[in-house]
Amino acid sequence: MSDEDVLGRINELVDEEHRLREQLAAGEISTDEEHARLRSVEEALDQCWDLLRRRRSARARGEDADDVPARPVGEVEGYLQ
Repeated sequence: MSDEDVLGRINELVDEEHRLREQLAAGEISTDEEHARLRSVEEALDQCWDLLRRRRSARARGEDADDVPARPVGEVEGYLQ
């Protein structure tokens, strides 16, 4: 996965966030459903941003960014709290 792929996924997730907020405002989904789905989107965003930062850091150290795996959501969310 390239940095461009990660950024593309980030953009998709941001678009999903906006759609969820619009659906809530239009009464198409409940607040509970919006919150649950937003939580999932936010976790995926955190995971993508973490991967992108780690890829850039590896590259800055002269390492191969393609060797940097995505961390599990639980790990990413665990160190952000």
